[in-house]
Amino acid sequence: METSESDISFKNRIDLSELQDGIALIKNEIGKVIVGQKGMIDMLIASILANGHSLIEGVPGVAKTISAKLLAKSLDIGFSRIQFTPDLMPSDILGTSVFNMKNSEFEFKQGPIFSNMILIDEINRAPAKTQAALFEVMEERQITIDGNKFKMELPFIVLATQNPVEQEGTYRLPEAQLDRFLFKIDIDYPNIDEEVEILNREQNLQGALKTDQVKAHLSKAQINKFQALVDQIIIESHLIKYIADIIVNTRSNPFLYLGASPRASIAILKASKAFAAMDGRDFVTPEDIKRAAIPVLQHRVIVTPEREMEGVTTKQIIKQIIEAVEIPR
Repeated sequence: METSESDISFKNRIDLSELQDGIALIKNEIGKVIVGQKGMIDMLIASILANGHSLIEGVPGVAKTISAKLLAKSLDIGFSRIQFTPDLMPSDILGTSVFNMKNSEFEFKQGPIFSNMILIDEINRAPAKTQAALFEVMEERQITIDGNKFKMELPFIVLATQNPVEQEGTYRLPEAQLDRFLFKIDIDYPNIDEEVEILNREQNLQGALKTDQVKAHLSKAQINKFQALVDQIIIESHLIKYIADIIVNTRSNPFLYLGASPRASIAILKASKAFAAMDGRDFVTPEDIKRAAIPVLQHRVIVTPEREMEGVTTKQIIKQIIEAVEIPR
């Protein structure tokens, strides 16, 4: 009897079993096609649970686009892909008013942004005017056209990719837009074993489509439910102070020209709750906060020009800040 009582005391106050089962199904589906890249897949799932957008950066051919497509395919939700190009106009994304000859009135024709998961390929290829069209929809989940407001159906997640190498014909994302992304996910090349596995899988396909292997599992209602569960994850006051200490340190760091905003501290709070839920815990630990810090902060802070010339990266400075800030006990 004693053991059962002690077992009860260690049980989660929030039931996360359905959430964990759902995540396992998604990972299993994506794993049928994608080799390795576990860190990226975890980050993408965490961004969905935290109801945030992600910017995926990596050289061409490291499965950025296909990972996002597979993630959408493993969920029973609407998906649309927008290829950004220099001649793309805001109306190509948001939609436009079209004159209806039958009733002599203008009707709004929805653009591809009206979906649940939006994949924006090569976001830095479109000019500032088109990028600015995303500001309102990413932050407020609505768009305003001709004075009319259109609410997005939830869940609404934007996944954007960009190539860090080829900068010709690209438009750098303004800081205000970068700040709207919960995570910036860096993707590296696979290691030798993963490369061999990729080639073996390609050989075994024999002309079949990779994406055909993936089945949809989670509904819109389930995702909305999981996001609400993540919001309820418990975080102690000393850990909230720990997040604040990390953020304030970025603002006073001599190596950083621009520190992190309050939106960044909220992003760490949300992301650390998502990581806790993914690990089956209903409370946040300092490790969750550390895990969230680099993907949340690396695109929000700017290194001073002198340090940049020396080859210092935002990642290195964030790591130093995390090591310098005392972990609450």
